[in-house]
Amino acid sequence: MSVKAYPIIHHAYDVVIIGAGGAGLRAASAASDLGLKVAVITKVPPMRSHTVAAQGGINAALGNRTPDDWRWHMYDTVRGSDWLGDQDAIAYMCKQAPAAIIELERLGMPFTRQEDGHIYQRAYGGMATHYGKGPLAYRACAVADRTGHALLHTLYNAAIKQDAEFFVEFMALDLLMDAEGGCRGVLAWQLDTGELHAFRAHTTIIATGGFGQVYAQTTASSICTGDGNAMALRAGLTLQDMEFVQFHPTGMAGSGILITEGARGEGGHLVNNKGERFMERYAPKFRDLASRDVICRAMVREIAKGRGCGEQKDYVHLKLDHLDPDIVHKKLPNISEICRTFLRIDITRDPIPVVPSVHYTMGGIPTNHECVVVRVLPDGSSEDVQGLMAIGEAACNSVHGANRLGCNALLDLVVFGKLSAQVAARNRVGKSRAPDLPQSILDAPLAHLDLLRNTKGSLRPNQLRKTLQKTVSKHAGIIRDSQSLAEGLESLNTLWQTMQAELHIHDQGMLWNNDLVDAIELDNLMRQGISCMASAFWRTESRGAHFRDDYPQRNDNEWLYHTAINMDTNGKIRLTKKPVRSNTTEAGQPNFAPETRAY
Repeated sequence: MSVKAYPIIHHAYDVVIIGAGGAGLRAASAASDLGLKVAVITKVPPMRSHTVAAQGGINAALGNRTPDDWRWHMYDTVRGSDWLGDQDAIAYMCKQAPAAIIELERLGMPFTRQEDGHIYQRAYGGMATHYGKGPLAYRACAVADRTGHALLHTLYNAAIKQDAEFFVEFMALDLLMDAEGGCRGVLAWQLDTGELHAFRAHTTIIATGGFGQVYAQTTASSICTGDGNAMALRAGLTLQDMEFVQFHPTGMAGSGILITEGARGEGGHLVNNKGERFMERYAPKFRDLASRDVICRAMVREIAKGRGCGEQKDYVHLKLDHLDPDIVHKKLPNISEICRTFLRIDITRDPIPVVPSVHYTMGGIPTNHECVVVRVLPDGSSEDVQGLMAIGEAACNSVHGANRLGCNALLDLVVFGKLSAQVAARNRVGKSRAPDLPQSILDAPLAHLDLLRNTKGSLRPNQLRKTLQKTVSKHAGIIRDSQSLAEGLESLNTLWQTMQAELHIHDQGMLWNNDLVDAIELDNLMRQGISCMASAFWRTESRGAHFRDDYPQRNDNEWLYHTAINMDTNGKIRLTKKPVRSNTTEAGQPNFAPETRAY
């Protein structure tokens, strides 16, 4: 079918936001509040966005239970990132955190309260006081263990009140890039009518979440296919730090359903089949509240040494039965209900079988400290991409570096969601309506869609997706090595060629075509799977969530750099080192030099 045969419905906005999770909704409400005309494009209803699954809390140095300071929070975040985080962005996030919490409270977020009326805060992994030298920090503001659910409702209500326009069940297909390399908007497909829409805007904000579905066992929803990341790659842009994939220590064994870190924050602990609290061997000070990568590797080693639980000895136990049942039911009601429903157990009496599950992807679209997407050049330098921003898990700004600390994800969403709106408003000043789009800007996105619609092979998208997930899970897991990564990369390159030749779409229509949705998501995941594997093979050190058995030490001399990767239309990749922003931009803010990371 000729690309000119696709009729296009055109729209003009000041800001177009792709994604309606926490980041997209915060950007939408803030941009509308600043007087901008806002469109939000989302492939699922906003309340089904993956932010709803977040459980434990949002970090902020409020000091409601113990003395705290945003600089201590910043230090913990830099250390948690294994010094790969960009310190200007980290300083901004941690400094803004207390105000962001108060702002959410005023928007109506129903935080759990202490007896004195202040917002309740719980301890979380990797968080301490006095620059890591003091006791645990009680920093995670929570709504019991349903914090993401409450956040999403709060922000959706705020966005609706501010008259942001929502285009629900519209699947974003590709960015609309002009000849100068700037972004002019996005092409989207309306699923219930089959129509295509071109949204042009002064600023396009990508808030599409992570790509956890590239793995077989994950806490991520089935919609977490990194659509924005893949669109950036197809637009000739860069992805950053794709090798850094966080495994959550406590995914429910067999299903991967998340068991919040808040369970350990309330006093739960991990045990092996001997009943030993084994984290005392691996992280003597922080134990069950060490950073997630440290705990996951400890769990893998315990299982490998035959100390796992169950008939197959392939998981460990999370115990809460020593806690006051009233505390469990009050502070962990969601986990109590999940375990009753899926495991038929009472967590006040029975241990929960848990195993590490993919939870968060630190890598994504590189930005500067103001959320503006940057193009990484072959020499590692960067230039801003006009009209394009990225926030949330889709972005790599990089506040999480090589390893994200629990409860910093929701903070990232609200702080940088608001900042992106402020920057978009600043860019809008003095400009008239977004100019019309030339037909040529639509040619490449339409050609890609048409190619997927008219495949002639014999393999369905879900078959190829399962093969992709199994391959990435096998070769790019918690512990990696050169041989396994090389084999995995070869398998993925073969699978890429198979997809090009053998993909089959049964339904070639445009109306509610789930076959085509599956094919688009497969194409997106395939690009990110290759990017993840290639980046992991290239980085010959261990840092944060990336652990190489053949290179077990961190190597700051050679690898205190971000990994930047490009992929052309044929799947060929280019890797570049991009400098870490190790200094803050404001006078008087601290900077933290690399040191040994121990818990």
